[in-house]
Amino acid sequence: MKVLIFYRQNDETHRAVDEFVRDFSKQYPDAPLTLIEADSVEGSEQAQIYDIMQYPTVIAAADDGSTLQRWDSGIMPLMNEVSYYANQ
Repeated sequence: MKVLIFYRQNDETHRAVDEFVRDFSKQYPDAPLTLIEADSVEGSEQAQIYDIMQYPTVIAAADDGSTLQRWDSGIMPLMNEVSYYANQ
């Protein structure tokens, strides 16, 4: 299982993503997060696969890539919600 965070580098929400990742890493040092910059070629392709329309979007994905949980309200989810999926 993996947690993907789709974001845009030059977006005003980028600071919220940075703060979330920093705080999450301090609280859950063994729980990996994967940051995907949506304006890169690879990030754009993955955003299309997951039908991302709003940034930031956080997706908990199974090993086969299927979506288990999705947070796409434009704000970061609670850390304990994300940690559940990141620690699986």
